[in-house]
Amino acid sequence: MVKVAILGFGVVGSGVAEVITGNGAGISKKADDLVELKYILDVRDFPDSPFAQNFVKDFAAIENDPEVNVVVETIGGVGAALDFTERALKAGKSVVSSNKELVATHGRRLLDLAAENNVVYLFEASVGGGIPILRPLSECMAANDILEICGIVNGTANYIFTRMVQDGIPFEEALRGAQANGYAEQNPTADVEGMDTCRKLCILSSIAFGWHLLPEQVPTTGITKITLADEAYAAACGMRIKLLGRAIAQEDGSVCPFVEPHFVSLQDPLGGVEDVFNAIKVKGDAVGDVMFYGRGAGKLPTASAVVADVIAAARKLTRAGYHPWQANRPDSVMPSDKLASRWYVRLAEGGLSAEEKLTIDQAVAGESGWITEAMTRPELNKMLEGKAVLSVIRVLD
Repeated sequence: MVKVAILGFGVVGSGVAEVITGNGAGISKKADDLVELKYILDVRDFPDSPFAQNFVKDFAAIENDPEVNVVVETIGGVGAALDFTERALKAGKSVVSSNKELVATHGRRLLDLAAENNVVYLFEASVGGGIPILRPLSECMAANDILEICGIVNGTANYIFTRMVQDGIPFEEALRGAQANGYAEQNPTADVEGMDTCRKLCILSSIAFGWHLLPEQVPTTGITKITLADEAYAAACGMRIKLLGRAIAQEDGSVCPFVEPHFVSLQDPLGGVEDVFNAIKVKGDAVGDVMFYGRGAGKLPTASAVVADVIAAARKLTRAGYHPWQANRPDSVMPSDKLASRWYVRLAEGGLSAEEKLTIDQAVAGESGWITEAMTRPELNKMLEGKAVLSVIRVLD
């Protein structure tokens, strides 16, 4: 019998409880064992919850109960979540997590700790919500050397861009709409400044390349400075603006990881991804481009991925785990400034006579938009010396 304890009863934790109890018969059949919810840990009281009898406030009750096989961590952050995860693994319990911040910053150590105690640490739901991406990347594409990861992995940012284009509203108004619809937190910093995308990119890259890429090694630019004028210029050349997390393998064995807005062609599958949907494109040397698409967040989609990991932990135990990550490689990260790209540039005055000029219907007097030839960021900066620059956005080629 597999007894499950859930840490945290927020959106994801409550969804996991609902899925485990509501789909219990099917889950147990797929797990080849009876799967039951035994505990829910939360500091709050839920007297009217159908799971009221399962609540405890002291993690020691879970830690010291030999019946608990799998602990589901949905607390978030790296405080109590890290402490409880370490204690659960040391107590011989597998841990399933949706916590991208914890995995991105401490994933290598927790994977090693799981292996030392003959259990597993699984975190499919930490990237892409309900989209299956981490296990396919780890197992189904194992025959490939991964050449590039490029993805839209933050539904809030993508929703904001969609509303800006479809409703013709500025960033601030689109953000308020995202908050009103529950897609953005009241403090949306992690979403709009790119940190959420950065953490997910670190997890994807660590699995793809086999060594632990840390968030502080990923140059990250958010979306707060994107304007309706920028969106109009993107449309003028058949493109849309998307916040992308990218990690590109280099011939010398290094990796170039970064997060920033891009002009993306509508001919590219990523260009047509709208609203809160996520899409991750992975390029392997043998298989070529493979794309994963779906709802990147939400109560039940994320719970679906969490419970799938519970089933995997119940069925295979150590065979279900990811390969251990090697230590961080500070010398194997190429700065994104060295990556040559075309660039969109919006100027308050003057122009770039040798480059492609963009025309929009409602151009502001004195402003102009341009697409440059491929060049590195230092080369672009030299070209723009002395010019009144309003926007600079990389073009995805």
